[in-house]
Amino acid sequence: MARSLVDVLSSHASARPDTTAYRFMTTGERDGDVEELTYARLGRRARAIGAHLQERGLSGSRAMLLYPPGVEFVSGFMGCLSAGVIAVPSVPPQGRVQNLRTLSRMRRMIADADVKVILATRQVLAGLESVSGQHFPELSSMTCVATEEIPDTAGDSWREPELAPDSVAFLQYTSGSTSAPRGVMVTHGNLMHNQLALTERMGHTPEVLERWDGELYVSWLPLYHDLGLITPVLNNLYVGGTSTLFSPLHFLQQPERWLDAISHYRPHTSGGPNFAYELCLRRATPELLDRLDLSRWRVALNGAEPVRATTMRRFADAFAAAGFRRESHFPCYGLAEATLMVTGSSVDRAPTLVDRSEVGSMSGTVKDRELVSSGRPGIGITVVIADPERHAECPEGEVGEIWVAGESVTHGYWRNVRATREVFRASLTDGRGGFLRTGDLGFMRDGEVFVTGRLKDLLVIGGRNHYPQDLELTVEMADPGVRPGCIAAFSVDDDTAGEQPVVVAEVAQEAAHRSDEIEAAIRGAVGEAHGLSLRDVVLIGRGTIAKTSSGKIQRKATRAAYLEGTLSAIDRTALAAGTAAQ
Repeated sequence: MARSLVDVLSSHASARPDTTAYRFMTTGERDGDVEELTYARLGRRARAIGAHLQERGLSGSRAMLLYPPGVEFVSGFMGCLSAGVIAVPSVPPQGRVQNLRTLSRMRRMIADADVKVILATRQVLAGLESVSGQHFPELSSMTCVATEEIPDTAGDSWREPELAPDSVAFLQYTSGSTSAPRGVMVTHGNLMHNQLALTERMGHTPEVLERWDGELYVSWLPLYHDLGLITPVLNNLYVGGTSTLFSPLHFLQQPERWLDAISHYRPHTSGGPNFAYELCLRRATPELLDRLDLSRWRVALNGAEPVRATTMRRFADAFAAAGFRRESHFPCYGLAEATLMVTGSSVDRAPTLVDRSEVGSMSGTVKDRELVSSGRPGIGITVVIADPERHAECPEGEVGEIWVAGESVTHGYWRNVRATREVFRASLTDGRGGFLRTGDLGFMRDGEVFVTGRLKDLLVIGGRNHYPQDLELTVEMADPGVRPGCIAAFSVDDDTAGEQPVVVAEVAQEAAHRSDEIEAAIRGAVGEAHGLSLRDVVLIGRGTIAKTSSGKIQRKATRAAYLEGTLSAIDRTALAAGTAAQ
């Protein structure tokens, strides 16, 4: 029996050496250049990189992975595991503005994890060296390895590492959407258990693999993020299928590339956050529908941000002409602290929806929309809904904090005993202990979990609870000039009126001249849907709202910038003057 993914790779490299494990569409186009990596080749590269690290005495130390999208990331990650080195996936700097933001996060991670070596491509390392003097002085004292330059023959000296279930495989740094990023210690045992849970929930059986000719995934998700790493990369490896990957940038430039790749390679599983489906809906032209065949897409993952019933319904209706089945929608829920997946839907069954009005404890939220089930817990995973103050289990249907236990729950945060104790060691009043406090709110009904929001992001206005994502969806739909997924709702303290709601929203460049009209639409929509009068509406330029490395809105950071007056608000006076001059 395989003890780790290192064993799994060795088995596949021997049993199916010529099977393509990963292909990467370098241009994002299915008819463009495609790099392929077989299981035998991946095995050789992992051993070569692993041996290189072993010979330098790095086993047990931390290695930061700074790869652009591509198969070299997979080789580097498996090389770390093969050497007993703890991998630390991170965002590679790209472009000077992003460099400074990304370098700041990198430096915090390097210090926190005590990183000893950086693994990257030669191109990335050259870019780092160009900014090292002023912005990255630590680089001069670190070992940097361009893994593509390590010859296969280096693997001749590879020694199988001693890996136990509780050996740390990698550190998954949290997104920092509500707090500073923390390094989650994911062990080899955690990985193997979560892969079992993922495989069972998504129906990745040997029979399915055979029926789909091995084509398991198509994915544009970032490989340094847990969803992009543990599903299309590691679950594909665990099952022994073929995963087709391409860059997130190529997806964002032309979202239809994702659907074209699914139509061409015909995988069993593919997915992303809710916004990805919204972007595709904007491209659902008759010409696109005519050329697509989505009939083999069995599991359409939807996770990492709130899942919208309206999005699922509209997507199913729009792409039915291309063969998409509404039963393929697969909402799921997870977090890095539980390795990844906690719950998942059932294959070939439409997701369960519940009207908000049926959930009595959500009196402060919108009543005319549906809540989407994130499915049932995976194998060996226990979920309870707990009162966050009393630590008592809530009755079915009552909203509380989602608590999780099981072998997928990780060992805690790297070198952060206090946070580990607070988050990973929760106990219920009935004596049950060892729960992970997720910080997410939700309820259970008939064994299914419904996620309703974040505990820390909750707005309490006039004694009523409001979920920020509800307000953000209302704002998103208020005017086409508002950029989807680029909105933050939060509250601030008013000396006379108490907590008051604020909305910060990006607007499209071509709509910026209508800023007054957009603000009026936002205020009207929020007032009608939520009964709230907004204290302030701040409209900002494209690409300026604070987000995590995985694309989640950082409400806390946006609120801080609002209070400090540092938001990049649109200059309405200049726009008005420009319009008058035309």
